[in-house]
Amino acid sequence: MGMAEAFRAELTEAVRARDEFKRNTLRLLIAAIDNARIAAQHDLSDEEVVRVLRRESRQRRDSIEEYRRGNREDLVAQEQAELDLIETYLPALLSDDELREAALSVVGEVGATGLGDIGKVMGPLLKRLGDRADGRRANEVVRELLAAR
Repeated sequence: MGMAEAFRAELTEAVRARDEFKRNTLRLLIAAIDNARIAAQHDLSDEEVVRVLRRESRQRRDSIEEYRRGNREDLVAQEQAELDLIETYLPALLSDDELREAALSVVGEVGATGLGDIGKVMGPLLKRLGDRADGRRANEVVRELLAAR
């Protein structure tokens, strides 16, 4: 059973358990997965489903930032709860130390010397890390490393 089918099974369980929050969040995730499937014109692999989930979690983080700026703590709490649920389905991300080590390796391989070389580093780094790291976090780590050079 793939991840997409597992979400549908969990949705059925949430409906039976009358868990409205989980039901609604799973419906949003299934809709996002279905939209990605339609756009790709084929059934999504588990790796592609993980990419959709990462995009959804990134959207929640962005919304949380905006709602905090607007002093909408009620919406922050809702988005945070959705984010927490989404993250239970995602594989663990690399730790900061592991991310820094991988970035240092790529910086050395491409011969990056300053912030102007960030593009040289990010492409190979993201290709190497795949879905094990958030692009925004990777960018921050690479900027720190290159700024120190």
